[in-house]
Amino acid sequence: MAFGKGCHLHLIDGSAFIFRAYHALPPLTRKSDGLPIGAVSGFCNMLHRYVEGNTGPDAPTHVAVIFDKGSHTFRNDLYDLYKANREAMPEDLRPQIPLTREATIAFNIACKEMEGFEADDIIATLACQARDAGGRVTIISSDKDLMQLVGDGVEMLDAMKNLRIDRDGVFEKFGVFPERVVDVQALAGDSVDNVPGAPGIGVKTAALLINEYGDLDTLLARAEEIKQPKRRQTLIDNAEQIRLSRRLVQLDCDTPLDFTLDDLEVQDPVPEVLLDFLTKMEFRTLTKRISDAIGVEAPAIPEPSVAAPAEAEAPEMPPMDTAAYAAVQDSAALQHWIARIREVGHVAVDTETTGLNEMRADLVGICLAVTPGEACYIPIAHRAGEGEGLFDTGELAAGQLPMAEVLDALKPVFEDPSILKIGQNMKYDAKILARYGIDVAPIDDTMLISYAQHAGEHGHGMDTLSDRYLGHAPIPIKDLLGSGKSMITFDRVPIEDAVKYAAEDADVTLRLWHVLKPQLHRKKVTTVYESLERPLVPVLARMEMAGIKVNRDTLSRMSNAFSQTMAGLEAEIHALAGETFNVGSPAQVGEILFDRMGLEGGKKGKTGKYSTPADVLEDLATEHDLAARILDWRQVSKLKSTYTDALQEHINPETGRVHTSYSIAGANTGRLASTDPNLQNIPVRTEEGRRIREAFVADEGKVLLSLDYSQIELRILAHIAGIDALKEAFRDGQDIHAATASEMFNVPLAEMTPDVRRQAKAINFGVIYGISGFGLARNLRIPRAEAQGFIDRYFERFPGIRDYMDDTVAFAKEHGHVQTLFGRRINTPEINARGPHAGFARRAAINAPIQGTAADVIRRAMIRMEDAIAGLPARMLLQVHDELIFEVDAGAEDAVIAIAREVMEGAADPAVKLSVPLVVDAGKGANWAEAH
Repeated sequence: MAFGKGCHLHLIDGSAFIFRAYHALPPLTRKSDGLPIGAVSGFCNMLHRYVEGNTGPDAPTHVAVIFDKGSHTFRNDLYDLYKANREAMPEDLRPQIPLTREATIAFNIACKEMEGFEADDIIATLACQARDAGGRVTIISSDKDLMQLVGDGVEMLDAMKNLRIDRDGVFEKFGVFPERVVDVQALAGDSVDNVPGAPGIGVKTAALLINEYGDLDTLLARAEEIKQPKRRQTLIDNAEQIRLSRRLVQLDCDTPLDFTLDDLEVQDPVPEVLLDFLTKMEFRTLTKRISDAIGVEAPAIPEPSVAAPAEAEAPEMPPMDTAAYAAVQDSAALQHWIARIREVGHVAVDTETTGLNEMRADLVGICLAVTPGEACYIPIAHRAGEGEGLFDTGELAAGQLPMAEVLDALKPVFEDPSILKIGQNMKYDAKILARYGIDVAPIDDTMLISYAQHAGEHGHGMDTLSDRYLGHAPIPIKDLLGSGKSMITFDRVPIEDAVKYAAEDADVTLRLWHVLKPQLHRKKVTTVYESLERPLVPVLARMEMAGIKVNRDTLSRMSNAFSQTMAGLEAEIHALAGETFNVGSPAQVGEILFDRMGLEGGKKGKTGKYSTPADVLEDLATEHDLAARILDWRQVSKLKSTYTDALQEHINPETGRVHTSYSIAGANTGRLASTDPNLQNIPVRTEEGRRIREAFVADEGKVLLSLDYSQIELRILAHIAGIDALKEAFRDGQDIHAATASEMFNVPLAEMTPDVRRQAKAINFGVIYGISGFGLARNLRIPRAEAQGFIDRYFERFPGIRDYMDDTVAFAKEHGHVQTLFGRRINTPEINARGPHAGFARRAAINAPIQGTAADVIRRAMIRMEDAIAGLPARMLLQVHDELIFEVDAGAEDAVIAIAREVMEGAADPAVKLSVPLVVDAGKGANWAEAH
């Protein structure tokens, strides 16, 4: 039929279907020849569901799947950096791309692409033609770039969320209606496509500006009128760049097509053609499903492929909006869920509590899910109340099983080694349940599965992962608890509201597990997850629960001493300045330094006040003692407020100990992050920092041990970069900083002075972090030219380091990631960035394999340590960068040190054979300062 009024055109974004299929399903290879076909399988299932679901009066009359063809388009001619930072296509996806075209044709759907034009331009041209002809258009995609087409008979359908996007939906996304989307995108730019936009202006600000001035041309013409100085100057300075960005994001509705709308008329699949293709691909399930539907015998297909540790096709996951969630409020229902768990052999688990502190929060309920789309919530400690639950009566709400009954029933399941417990940040739930006598094992953690694959790419919280991989935004917790002064705890949430939120958490976690777990194999990080991430969870949980004893009186005395030190420094500062002022006020410090004393380097912020961050003061400290003394005052002030004062608030009243929490997925390199409180940032090189460690004490009859890797990152650098002089020095047990100084400055070791050694030490550690002459000058408080000379000389003496840096950056640019010696992948999405981020991205890429390998080594040591010291009266309490802290019975110190040192020094073996020895220094004492 000729396309015209009453016709309905569906335009399917083929690339979106392909990448959704690739990332959502496990890897799969064809048994007959090993060809990767996982993405093709998912693509075919999506097409089949599309064909089956589009019947009835609203069905399309015309349909096409639109693909990209090639990577070079007219936009690359406009701007050669367009899409320059896109990651290379995964190797196992590349051979599947042409097969998705074959699949589209096999389903008898029009398959269109054009050299030199993006799929979005073809979609835009077809949408405009169909609209002009009086027809309706549905664009099946969630691509924000296509939203500029919405309106006047054109809508979008986000198939992942089953969400239709009209003009109001576009406004909700961009803050403007479709006709102004291009203007907003031109200002905001696009990091994914490397569209520059206006620096510092995001979508929200762009929408405010466009709504205020009407359109982009008017905004740029009247930019001088903008009151905010920085925003005004940004628009003036970058006007041409913004106009270029508009041309890059504007879709082309006049693409010269070599086909017409009439060519896109819906056609039924030809059974023989479709089944022949599916048989060739060896898709047993889909072939049988379609054969049964049309009443023919399914062709014979070889047995399923076995290349990946997953089923050939991922389980069907129903849409989130059809999920069924139940409250478990009687014993029969509880036993029903337990039986289902034992039948399936795995369960997604989530706990609901009264707070985020695992050592103090009370258990309120437990969520379970065994099948995507079905989950339950077991309430056990919700309080009775009136209205919205704001008036707690102190009594338990009706409809809850006794906590003891629930925990007694679940304990055998949660501790059963044959049943896998799946969680999101499982360490939290494991600690909560451990306080109630349940030792959860074995576990899988979706947060860590994501982290092993995507460190550096995005966050790993449940909301982020759900949105990214499931296309679903979970219910925000603030919808239940509120915020501010009126915020309530979860035990005061009505049970019927709690069920929707809590069961959804377990359901989402299970779905994420189904999506992400098979990807470990594809990303080649299964070993990283299984040997470095998953086994660390119970180790850290036990360390955190053990905590470390802190002496409140010692902290109080230190706070008083710090106050006196600050007063003395304040008097010295006032004397140097020649007047009194508030040393704690950055604005007043700026006035003294830059207005009164006339020092250079002062910059005023938006408020018109001087900014005096540490780096500014460090530069000034090379010229004037006043800046140096202010830095000293700030350091002592921070120690007082952050540690000696704040640590007292973190002492658990029940245990008398401080229980820090370690974030496993916090740093991209694998280093652990300590929070609530942060015990890893206590300065170790200052007298004040060492004094704070005196407050961390051993319990009565016990001793603290500190075992610390000696210069582990320099040793790893020597190995990775192949620096023979450094490797020899380490093998001979030389003072590495003195050896470096001797090499650089031609000074015999016997004549080494402390000052020369100190300079070499600063360079040794600085080079690892890509330090510049500017940064080294600041650290050593010497002229920049002299510092740069030191660095130049360093590279001359150790040319392998420069080669390592260049090779690492080149690898990162080619592959989009770097790796540790143990295979940890650290993604580098900003490595091709331009401007101020370029230097940081480069330094991060250079440092990541070194710092990441060191982090992997100590993780391996911690995982092995518990078994190694199991028969000794000792337990591991803290990890601080390259140091492990133990508490042991007095008299057992030497035995524990011997075993712990052996474990730590051999932690790299047998996975990696280092060409330099790992050395561990050990100490013991009544407190951490003595032990360290």
